[in-house]
Amino acid sequence: MTHSDVPQSLWWEAGRHADRRPFLLARNRIKKAVRAWFEAEDFCEIEAGQLQVSPGNETHLHGLATTKLAPDGAPTPLYLHTSPEFACKKLLAAGEEKIFDFARVFRNREAGPLHATEFTMLEWYRAEADWQVVIEDCLALLRVAAAAVPTEQFAWSGHQVPVNAVPVRLSLAEAFDRYAGMDLMASIGSQGQEDVDLLRAQARGAGVSTDESDSWSDVFSKVLVQKIEPSLGFDAPCVLHSYPISEAALARKNPNDPRVAERFELYVCGVELANGFGELTDAAEQRARFEADMEAKQALYGERYPLDEDFLEALTKMPKASGVALGFDRLAVLASGARRIDDVLWTGVV
Repeated sequence: MTHSDVPQSLWWEAGRHADRRPFLLARNRIKKAVRAWFEAEDFCEIEAGQLQVSPGNETHLHGLATTKLAPDGAPTPLYLHTSPEFACKKLLAAGEEKIFDFARVFRNREAGPLHATEFTMLEWYRAEADWQVVIEDCLALLRVAAAAVPTEQFAWSGHQVPVNAVPVRLSLAEAFDRYAGMDLMASIGSQGQEDVDLLRAQARGAGVSTDESDSWSDVFSKVLVQKIEPSLGFDAPCVLHSYPISEAALARKNPNDPRVAERFELYVCGVELANGFGELTDAAEQRARFEADMEAKQALYGERYPLDEDFLEALTKMPKASGVALGFDRLAVLASGARRIDDVLWTGVV
């Protein structure tokens, strides 16, 4: 048996490790360079605790549950976090201004060439900063990672993007028009109300199959996955921005257009690499979004997660801020030319 025939789970087999080691060393160089960049920008590195009362409250994120036992055996349900976001925002409320974390995070129901149950999320936050500033951070870190390898191109699944390619910025409205021939904003009222029938009709006209039971968000997601994402980031890094308010997650409304949120995602070689926000600090609105998402999760998956009341309280004291969650392992894959995420993970689950 050659190392290429060894099952993926046997990451410790000597031949397989030797095959992966160049990518792992590239990961180390990238991490060192990224940490140096943040330190030069006067950021403070933090370490968010992985055990939380809630793993996060987005509909399609799935946490790993565990139980803490008191000395007398009394149980307290806890979760491994899906992101350090709640903890980071509590630190902003406490007075920190520029923080970053190479956080080990955990997500259930995820597997594939670019997915792992346990992975590293690089998150950073800037108090009193506009979301355009953290978009520039993302683009700077692409260059930092490439220089650390070093490489002149990002690569994934047979595609290459030059490191020096000028990034493209594209709103969701522009992307739906360009790649699906749809007028997305026509289905969103002046205060964010949604016309699912109009969006469904447009989607079907674009060749996207929908069900009568689909919500506006369901139809939006189907078009995004089938028509938009397959076209992003192949000639240059692509910043997809200004998400409809129903897809805002933890982002605030754009003050110039309440139909959309200050949310963006970064794509390179068709890979979703980062998700960033101008952060929402309205605790009542955030609670309403969480509760709606948990209702949707209950309907779809038969489960829901508790709300982190401590986090919602912290939002009332948190300054204006912007932040980003970037898949660090994916960045290492794209910069090193690795074949799958396993190539840049030092150890596997088993």
